[in-house]
Amino acid sequence: MASSDRLNPVRDPVHGSVFPDRLESLFIASPPLQRLKGIRQLALVDMAYPGATHSRFEHSLGTMHVAGMMATKLSLSLEDVRLVRLAGLLHDIGHSAFSHAVELLLARNPDFQPIIGRDLISRHEQFTAHLLASREFPSQALEMVEQELGTSALDSVAAIIDGQSLPLGQLVSGDIDADRIDFLLRDSHHSGVSLGLVDLDQIMGALEVRDGRVVLAGDGDFRMDMSLTAAESLLVARAHHYSALIHHPNVQSARAMLLYCIEDVLKDSDPNDARKAVFQFFTKFNDGDLIAFLKARVRGSAARILEKLLLGQPLSLAARFGPRQISPKTRMALSTIARNGRMRQIFESGLQKRFGALVDLSTGSGVPRSLRTSDAFLYDESALAAGLTKHLTGQIAISFFSCQESASQIPLTEVDQLAGRLMDFMRDESYLSIDGLLLLFSSLHTMLCQDFGQRILVPRIRNITWIYRTVEELRTEFAEDLAGLFDYTFSNVFGFPYSERLFEDLQILVAVGMVYQDVRQYQVSGRWRQRYEYMLTSEGLAYSSRIVKRYSPEAGALDRWLSHRRHNIPYDLVSLDRRRYLEG
Repeated sequence: MASSDRLNPVRDPVHGSVFPDRLESLFIASPPLQRLKGIRQLALVDMAYPGATHSRFEHSLGTMHVAGMMATKLSLSLEDVRLVRLAGLLHDIGHSAFSHAVELLLARNPDFQPIIGRDLISRHEQFTAHLLASREFPSQALEMVEQELGTSALDSVAAIIDGQSLPLGQLVSGDIDADRIDFLLRDSHHSGVSLGLVDLDQIMGALEVRDGRVVLAGDGDFRMDMSLTAAESLLVARAHHYSALIHHPNVQSARAMLLYCIEDVLKDSDPNDARKAVFQFFTKFNDGDLIAFLKARVRGSAARILEKLLLGQPLSLAARFGPRQISPKTRMALSTIARNGRMRQIFESGLQKRFGALVDLSTGSGVPRSLRTSDAFLYDESALAAGLTKHLTGQIAISFFSCQESASQIPLTEVDQLAGRLMDFMRDESYLSIDGLLLLFSSLHTMLCQDFGQRILVPRIRNITWIYRTVEELRTEFAEDLAGLFDYTFSNVFGFPYSERLFEDLQILVAVGMVYQDVRQYQVSGRWRQRYEYMLTSEGLAYSSRIVKRYSPEAGALDRWLSHRRHNIPYDLVSLDRRRYLEG
């Protein structure tokens, strides 16, 4: 009997019968996989949804199952199907106890990051890669995988998990992947929260391989319409998942409590001991082990907070400010701070000391950045996908949790002031690429805007690919003067320079209200398409006028460079009432 033959089924509450083969069964029985039985998939979400106690182990089995179905549907070779299934099975073995709630610890505290080789490790994917590279599995499993799939099989699995090996990597670590499909279905099932329609058959039918990449199927026909519908449904579910589960106040409170306890224990430890402990969190500990570690070491206020956490008593929500209360300027600052772990730790700790409350700064994530049809990005073809991308990117909130009634008197002005000071501090330390992007819009506005008293003509840039090309050119031509302001990595795999991080920064500028995104229809070869055009808002104009002073030499160089290329800039002028535009 070949090891690829299926054994007795494993009954799964989401997918029904899951059939591992002999090789997969050996890995399932290994310590790295068995550890996941004691790690909850949703960490502390059971504080709000008691049924959400399912483990990363069952999610790993489900991801293996879905990845194999997707690979088979795409008519990949038997060997590729087996590699993809193994990648789905092993993709989470580097997760910490309490999962993402603890992973934030490393972004916030670089001194706690373990060193493997010469590299500082801060993401669970890196711990997974380490476990695969060090072959932390029983000898029988290692011998069989090398015999049947080759000596480099686990290296191939690691590349798939990291999303590097196309098209296989897209099935486990892509915009529409087995990991995401399974956790949306599984989290909905166990939490009892309907996240919308996630139709696995429809999603699999929506995908095909073209030019070595997984893309949405169809060419402007009904099949493409159905493919877009499948992708949109997954994105809707992702938005609901964030809002209902991850963003729930009780979950945020519990996450802040756990993080406070861990940081309190580790901050007084010897740095080497702290790094060794963190390494254990991600490679050996399950949830119970981490709790036992904390109970043996917490003192003072951390001990009281841990006791409340273990009793299922999250601290009360004292104050919360969301995108409807926070100004565009502060939204911009908070979004930037949230993506810098050390600054986030300083920000939250500063507010905690000021108000005696635990603080949680949360932002949306999970937007599709590279999912394409045969010749365009998902958000180019789907207005719904573009709107959901903006919605997810704009989900910024800061919450305060305390058992003290006085904490409810927290003024938003304090948040504004601290966020502003931290942004200045970050700029003093290094360039911020998102500032460079905003300076580009500011320079274009200053050069092309026409003021006629009561009316003002505001430039609207017609083509996002021009922005990509321009930023790449600026980064290359001004290697010394402006490279830091435009520190983006580009790929030409789509036929033009593309940067996922630049796309993300542009979406942030749109979501926080600095840049206005408009949609325009245009015709190519008898087919109507849509493109996105960009214009500086009044809030963006006011904000950029302040940072121009800080970046005065760079802004001057940018102005001169653009002035020599003025006639090659694709733009329209939009006539607006001057007072309405400037007053927002």
